Amino acid sequence: MHHVGVLALDGVVPFELGIPARIFGAARDEAGNRLYTVTTCSLDGGPVRAEADYGLTVSRDASLLADVGTVVIPPSHALGPIREEGRLPAALREALAAIRPGTRIVGICTATYVLAAAGLLDHRPATTHWREAERLQRMFTTIRIDPEVLFVDDGDVLTSAGVAAGIDLCLHLVRRDHGSRIANDVARSCVVPPWRDGGQAQYIQRPVPDPTAPGTAPTQAWAVERLAESLALTDLAAHANMSVRTFTRRFRDETGTTPAQWLVRQRVDLARHYLETTDWPVDLIADRTGLGTGASLRRHLRAAVGVTPQAYRRTFRPAPTAIPVQTTSGRIGRPARRPGNVELSPGDGCRSSLGTASGGTGSWGSRV
Repeated sequence: MHHVGVLALDGVVPFELGIPARIFGAARDEAGNRLYTVTTCSLDGGPVRAEADYGLTVSRDASLLADVGTVVIPPSHALGPIREEGRLPAALREALAAIRPGTRIVGICTATYVLAAAGLLDHRPATTHWREAERLQRMFTTIRIDPEVLFVDDGDVLTSAGVAAGIDLCLHLVRRDHGSRIANDVARSCVVPPWRDGGQAQYIQRPVPDPTAPGTAPTQAWAVERLAESLALTDLAAHANMSVRTFTRRFRDETGTTPAQWLVRQRVDLARHYLETTDWPVDLIADRTGLGTGASLRRHLRAAVGVTPQAYRRTFRPAPTAIPVQTTSGRIGRPARRPGNVELSPGDGCRSSLGTASGGTGSWGSRV
C-alpha cells in the first residue's frame, strides 16, 4: 500500500488540506482494498492553526515524511518569509531535507513557494495559482513557471494551480499509479469529473486596456471594441498615429506579444464569453468575434485552453440564452455551474500529454 504523507503548515487552507485524504482514500482495487494510506502531520506534531476560524490536531510530526512514498504540501496563507524572502524556516528546511531520494513530492497552489525555496524546482517546470505566478517567477528565476495549466508533472516533483486544481493533480496521480479505470471510480465516488473538461488554462481574466493610458493602450481599447471587424496592422498603427514599425515595437514592449497574437487572444476571450453566456452556434460566434469560421475558432480555442468549443461550453453550462449578453470589453464572467453530476471522459475534447491510460512520468502541463 502506498503511503502518502500530508504536511500541514500553520495557516493551511482546509479545502486543499482535505484533498489528498479524499482522493487517495477513495482509491480501491477490484477486491475493494485500499490502495493508499494517508497520514497528516505538522512540523512538531502539535496543533496547526488553519486559515479558517479553527485549529487542527494531528498525530504525527514531520519525521513521518522520511517514511512515505509521496509527500503532499497543501497551501498556506501564512507562509511569511517563504513567500516574502524565499527563505525556509529551519524546522521546515530540516523536514524537507529528511525526505528520502525518489520520494514523490507534490505542492498544491502556493505550496509551490515551499518547493521553490527548498531548491526542488531549480531549472524545472512548475505552476501555481495564476495570481502568484508572476511573483514566484521573479523570486525564483531558474524555475519555468507556466501560469496557464492546472498542474505540472515533472516526474518526482509535481505542482498544481489553485484550489480545485489540487483535485485534478491527485486524480492524475491515481491514474498514473493505477490506470484510468480506478481513477474514474475515484472521481465518480467523489462526484467530480475524472478529467477537468475544459481546462482552467487557468481561465484567467485578462485586464481591459486603459484608453487613457499612454502608448498603445488607447489603440488596444479601440481594437477591443471592434473585434468582429477586419483589423490590419496598418489600421492599428494608423489609429495610434505611428508608423507600422514603431507601433509594432512599442506594442511588443508594452504587451510582450505581437499585435496579431494579441488580437487572436482577445477574440478567443470574447468567444469564450459567448460560449459561456449564449447558446449561439460555433460558426456564429466565430463570425461575431472576428475569428472567421468555426474551424478557426476550434483551432484557436484548443490552442488557448486545450478543448473544443462544445467541451468548454459544457464546463460553464449556463441556462440557454436566446440573446447574448453583449460585451464591449471582451472580458469573461464566471457564471455559476449548474448542479448535478456530469460524467465526463478523456474523449470529450480533453487534452493530455499522457498518451496512454496509465500515463507516465515526464515534464508536461495539463490543460484538461
